[in-house]
Formats: sequence, C-alpha cells, structure tokens
Amino acid sequence: MNPSNQESSTQPGAVWVIGVTDAGAASLTAEALALIERAELLCGGERHLAFFPDHPAERFIIRANVEELLCRLAGETRTTLVLASGDPNCFGIGPLLAERFGMGRVTIVPNLSSAQLAFARLGIAWPDAAIVSAHGRPLDAILPMVLSAEKVAILTDGSNTPAAIARALLEAGDNAQADVFEHLAGARERHVAGGLPDLLDQEFAPLNVLVLRRERARPWPLGLSDELFAHRGGMITKAEVRAVSVAKLRLHERAVVWDVGAGCGSVAIEAGALARRGQVHAIERDPVQLTCLQVNRRRFGAGNVTVIAGAAPAALAALPDPDAIFIGGSGGELPAILAVAMARLRPGGRIVANLATVEHLAALLEAARGAGWASEVVQVAIARGAAIAGATRFAALNPVFVVTLTPTSVPIVAREADVVDAMSFALGMQFGGEDVSEAREGPVELRVQDEQGPGKQGRDGAPRLNRGAP
Repeated sequence: MNPSNQESSTQPGAVWVIGVTDAGAASLTAEALALIERAELLCGGERHLAFFPDHPAERFIIRANVEELLCRLAGETRTTLVLASGDPNCFGIGPLLAERFGMGRVTIVPNLSSAQLAFARLGIAWPDAAIVSAHGRPLDAILPMVLSAEKVAILTDGSNTPAAIARALLEAGDNAQADVFEHLAGARERHVAGGLPDLLDQEFAPLNVLVLRRERARPWPLGLSDELFAHRGGMITKAEVRAVSVAKLRLHERAVVWDVGAGCGSVAIEAGALARRGQVHAIERDPVQLTCLQVNRRRFGAGNVTVIAGAAPAALAALPDPDAIFIGGSGGELPAILAVAMARLRPGGRIVANLATVEHLAALLEAARGAGWASEVVQVAIARGAAIAGATRFAALNPVFVVTLTPTSVPIVAREADVVDAMSFALGMQFGGEDVSEAREGPVELRVQDEQGPGKQGRDGAPRLNRGAP
C-alpha cells in the first residue's frame, strides 16, 4: 500500500474502497479485515454487506443511487468503507470515488476480478483479452468490441444474460467458444462450457461472467464486398471507394461519426468497426434504404451504429458534435449540410464527401476556400475484371471524387448563409442526390489521381486533375 495514501486515509472522512469476491471475508487479507473493523460507515451492495452481518457500523446500501452516495460522502467526517466486487477499478466504483474526492482522501484496495478468476480457471493468459461490461447498458453498444476480440470476458447482468448475448452474436454470424462462470471463488461456483447455441436455452445465476474465445480475431471489415450488404439496385458506395473514404476520415476507436446520406449503411458499418468504442450516427431519409440499413446493422453486429431516420441538415441538430463527418448524399441540401458540418466538427476532425461531377466538386472547393478550410481531392477510378469468352476484360465504374476538408490553423468563421451562397453561386443550382454506383464483380484495378494543397489549381482557380495512364 502506498504509505502516503495510508497516512492521508487516517484523516477525518477517509474513504477506503475494498474489493471482495464471492468468498466474502475469506477473500480478504488481514489488513483489509482490520480496515473493515474500524469503519464507522459501511457501504456496499446488499450481497456485499451480507458478508458482515454483525458489523456495528451504520450501513448504506448501494443500488441505483450512486449520486446519493456521493452526496452523502461529500459531507461525511467519519471513516467510511465501501465494499465492491473484485477489483473496484474494473468497471467498479473505485475510479468514480477517486475522481470525486481525490486520492488524498480515497484509498483503493483491489481483490481478484471475476475476469482474472475466469481466465485462471481456464488456464489461459489474459493480458491481451478484452474485458467488457454489459451492466446497465444496451447490448448493441458492446457488440463491436466483443466481435473484434480473439478472447473477451463479458460482465453480464439480468437483461444482457449469456443467452441474450449468444443470440445477438449468432445473428452476427459468430461461432465463438463460450464459458460461463457463476459465483467465482464462492461455495456455489459453477462452470458451463460449450458453443453459443448451447447457451440459448440456459439460465444462469445473476453473478456470472461470460468468456468467449475464437481461434482468430475477425478481420477488420474494411472494403467489404458490395454483395455482403443489402442495398437497393446497386445504390451503395463501392468497396474500393469506401475503403479510401473511410481511410480519409482518420478515425480513432472512440470517435463520434456522422454518416450523412448513409444509404444502405456500408460506410457507417465499416466506420463503426474502426471506431469500436465510439458511435456512428447514420442519417438516411429513404424508407427502402433505411430498411437495408437496419438489415446490415444486424448482419454485421454493428451495435454502435445508430440509425437516424430523417433528412439533413434538420436531422443533425440533436446529434453530439462529431470527430468525423462523411457526406455520401445530400438530397439537394449540400450547402446547408456543409455549413452545419463545419460549425459542429470537433477540433482535429475531418469532413469527407463523395461527389460524381466536376460542377459539384468546383462548388464544394469554392465553399471550402471561402470558409478558410484546406481541401484535398482524390479521384478514384475503378475498373473491375469481368469474364468474357473464357478471358478477362476490365469494366470501368464511374469515377468518384473523394474530397477531404480540414479547418486551417487560423480558420475563418463562416456563417451558414456564406457557405450556401458560395456553393450556390459556383454551382448555379441546388445539389441533387447522386447514384455513383455500378454493380460489377471480379478482380479490381484501382487508379487514384491525387490533388491536394496550394499551387495545384488551374489558372481559373478550378481544380486541375493529374493525367492518369490511358
């Protein structure tokens, strides 16, 4: 134990956070037991407090009343002891108390976590394992992490039971080996092993942890085949364009992403796999595409993709500020969408748009220049191999402009009206929805023409594209 913490925690109002397993007092060291004996206020869940039925201290039962506990401790001058499951820092109350009251007042004494005990029972290493909590949160929210890990321990609850988790994983095409441990380290410890289908009809004690193991982790779903997605008549961002566009977003795993004009959701789903601890908001107004989006969300277990049925920019108002924005469709509202995107994007973020025509490209770049934003333009021209009379020919798809916008170090504050006026003037018309897709199969030839930075415009200020090989 840190001597400085030990000394400060003898001061009035000291808070000790002690981890305990299902073995109760038998799982505690002599030092931890001595601390419990000195406590004047004993806090914990009913199960934890039941381990010490004869303790004379005043008791505070922790249920769904954590804020009440924090208010109580704020003015408490007596020595307080908070009992928590296993390691209080592993999805427990320890960090919250330390943040609220400081380590000068709070001392945390961890025990073995249920995840540690489960991996010990299996005899396998766990430093590379994911540990995920399903307590009090939507099951969808943990699926990207669970599906991407080679081995993972899941702390379940009464709603997100092993059976419910197994069902969701099977719907996403998973076939992991499953181990459920009940009452670890306690007298009623039980281990059930099997495949995910074996869990569907079983009930387990509320106190359990689910361990999943796979021979190999799922590959990152980047540039997935178009045929894997449900979509309407080829209206999908093609795999190669999708891979370039998602790469340009430069996502981190906790990113908040807007996919505006999400269509069938192919970009949103691949972005969600990279931002597996983040959130992707897929905005779409077309009823048929919304149905496809929901089908694809379930098919890929993309629980961190939230479907927003509505038209931008109005549908963007209630969303959290994004770290990255992809614009795949605008429904004639691109100037207004771009203005909102520029105003709401978090520092360090990026806007990436897919465009099919040079007129739309010129208007977008004009608006970016007027707002003081830097732009990068990449033309992605795809030719996919197709069989013909026992041989192979290349069939070209429509080229797509992938435009990336980033604020400069000294951005110009642009009003929405200025952005709309600039784009409308450059284009001379409202932006319309675009179908830049063609359904093809076979090998791929990828030709990228890159245009970025200053000094690469033509004499009229319009973008100048590098000539590619014929």
